[in-house]
Amino acid sequence: MPCEGCMERENKSIDPTMEFLLLGFSELLCLRVLLFLIFLIVHLVTLAGNVVIFMAVVMEPSRPPMLFFLCQLSVIELCYTLVIVPKALLSLIVVDGSTISFIGCAAQMHLFVALGGAECFLLVAMSYDRYVAICQPLHYVAVMSEGLCLRLAVACCLGGFAVALGLTVAVFRLPFCQSHRINHFFCDVPAVLHLACTQSYTPELPLLAACVLLLLLPFLLILTSYVCIAAALLHVTSSVGRGKAFSTCISHLAITLLHYGCATFIYIRPKSSYSPARDKMVSLVYTNITPLLYPLIYSLRNKEIRGVLRKMLRRKKIAQLN
Repeated sequence: MPCEGCMERENKSIDPTMEFLLLGFSELLCLRVLLFLIFLIVHLVTLAGNVVIFMAVVMEPSRPPMLFFLCQLSVIELCYTLVIVPKALLSLIVVDGSTISFIGCAAQMHLFVALGGAECFLLVAMSYDRYVAICQPLHYVAVMSEGLCLRLAVACCLGGFAVALGLTVAVFRLPFCQSHRINHFFCDVPAVLHLACTQSYTPELPLLAACVLLLLLPFLLILTSYVCIAAALLHVTSSVGRGKAFSTCISHLAITLLHYGCATFIYIRPKSSYSPARDKMVSLVYTNITPLLYPLIYSLRNKEIRGVLRKMLRRKKIAQLN
């Protein structure tokens, strides 16, 4: 059956002046203040953690490739949280949900997907860095040159933004039902697709293509890198050497599993299985808790980051003594 109150099928144009209503967590009236405080604290800690890592890496004169990629990851996470969290906090203050314009919703979706896609590609670049470091240690400096790292960083951003632009245009060209109430705290792709007045699976094809380009292909490349790393480590006779080599991959593996686990659960599934309440909770983890864990994982597990942070603290102490 066609959805109730749909726009005319032949009129595919969407009024750019229309607004969407983000319902957010309007059903959780009793927990509104508590959720706001928790989100705000998590957001501030996430911003502080990523800013500290970014400043520590920028102040380091000699930056190995992994530190360069970590710096870019911190910038992506900073932008990522700033695109989503302020609107989520606003939805907790406003009782009946917060409004967002058609253009604002499209821009938020584009930036969210673009930054998430850039992170997917960046995780591939980081896995390649680990592959070269472990499988071709004698050629590491020559292969992972400053020029290559810069080109990889630019390619990650451009690739993410190009795929996101195609997906956003495809989604916002769909005819929407008269109800513009998005049962989410931001303009996520499945939540907006749920409003589309169509019963076919055609509108899901751009999302499927984006998932292949941003999730499946990068994950296969990361998997290939780690298969090669595992094969190389099998030829290492020393258990200490194997453990030391593998420990350099732990933080990257942890972040990869977090990022791809949540993204796969949300996006790689049919529209019919969409559940607003469940999606909001998973997105809550994906957009708030995961970015908070990234600086913690890297500051605790990455030897280079720990060294840079210690140097920064020493410089601060010396400056205070002087």
